[in-house]
Amino acid sequence: MADESKNLHIVMFPFLAFGHILPFYELAKLIAQKGHKISFISTPRNIKRLPKPPLNLQPFLELIELPLPQVENLPQNAESTMDIPHHMVPYLKKAFDGLEEPLSKFLESCTPHWIIYDFAPYWLPPISSKLGISCINLCIFTAFVQITTLNALLNPNSAEKEVAKGVYEFLTLQNESGVTDAFRIQESIRGAAAIFIRSCMEVEGESIRYLENLCKKPVIPIGLLPPPLPQNSNQDNNKDENWNTILKWLDEQEKESVIYVAFGSEVTLSDEEFIEINMGLHLSGCPFFWVLKNKKNIPNESNNNKLGIIWNGWAPQLKILAHKSIGGFLSHCGWSSIIESLEFGCPLILLPFQGEQELNSMVVEGMKVGVKVERNEGDGKFTRYSIAKALRTMMFQEEGKSCKRHAEEKKNKIFGSMEIQQKYIDDFVDYMQIHRPIKNN
Repeated sequence: MADESKNLHIVMFPFLAFGHILPFYELAKLIAQKGHKISFISTPRNIKRLPKPPLNLQPFLELIELPLPQVENLPQNAESTMDIPHHMVPYLKKAFDGLEEPLSKFLESCTPHWIIYDFAPYWLPPISSKLGISCINLCIFTAFVQITTLNALLNPNSAEKEVAKGVYEFLTLQNESGVTDAFRIQESIRGAAAIFIRSCMEVEGESIRYLENLCKKPVIPIGLLPPPLPQNSNQDNNKDENWNTILKWLDEQEKESVIYVAFGSEVTLSDEEFIEINMGLHLSGCPFFWVLKNKKNIPNESNNNKLGIIWNGWAPQLKILAHKSIGGFLSHCGWSSIIESLEFGCPLILLPFQGEQELNSMVVEGMKVGVKVERNEGDGKFTRYSIAKALRTMMFQEEGKSCKRHAEEKKNKIFGSMEIQQKYIDDFVDYMQIHRPIKNN
């Protein structure tokens, strides 16, 4: 634990998406372990969804609930992106902006040393500056995503605009929140004393150095924040029962023979996409375990799954990835999913759908730990045959075997190395102590 005279008080304020909230929460626990006080702020429903902090951290980690203002067109009780379809997210951002006043009052009442936030609260740096609170912009994406996006925004004629075309068009789109995401990102970075990034030099050293030069301020990798390895727990009997059912099936499969399939909490498949993936899985001849979310009406074709299981609802991803039967992960290429897969040395079959996922897939290909599903050049669609081809390449061909060797190497040297991750945690906490605001010393 830290020397009490040097203890920091840090406010953490993530955007209302669990792809943001959970990495922030992992980071909060890691900082709290060093004896620093954390005020973790979100809305009531999101706070209640988080697991309670371990008993030893509860004196240092306070969960603060700020009620989300009501906004027209936003459903009642919608407090995160997982509660609404994608086209309604701008209304959630508008409600999020309504937290400006209650957050300002909270900061005035406790004047912390630092506030850590991400892309959305463009209005926060001026408030913090007036109160003498230092700001850190925490980027939960890869450094490659960040530099490609920023270059495209700063220089629309650059080659990066074409590489990041989908991201660029989304970020610059006018939306119902009244502010483009491009503006949010640029102002959030401009107002920060430093940028923390969920990456490490061993994976993205060149991109991190480039980002620091581009932003003209310190860019500090905080490590990959791999989630803790799964522990047997009796906290939730229903979830334990689910896991027992899943485990029984996995135990019956041969070693490294099963394709695990999951596309995160925010990808919603069309009926056509569902059918093509389902048929591709069958054509591959590989056993599979598919965790399917956001798909209420499953077409009848899915009921004849002799090769695998389609699991509708929650499933313990870490426990599944850790199982010896898993030989590959068909993924949407969210950065958290990539980290979790490589934490267990599991190679990836890459099927990006939206946003930064395409750029993440390039990072995975650069590490030589993934095989990408081909899409048609004309309409950008994948087919059952391109799904099956990628799966068979991973599971049965030399390219896939090479990916497995590289994934195992990345696990041992980087993603599964707690020693490396701890060094990054030590370094960024040291940075906050050294650069703490003078008035609070």
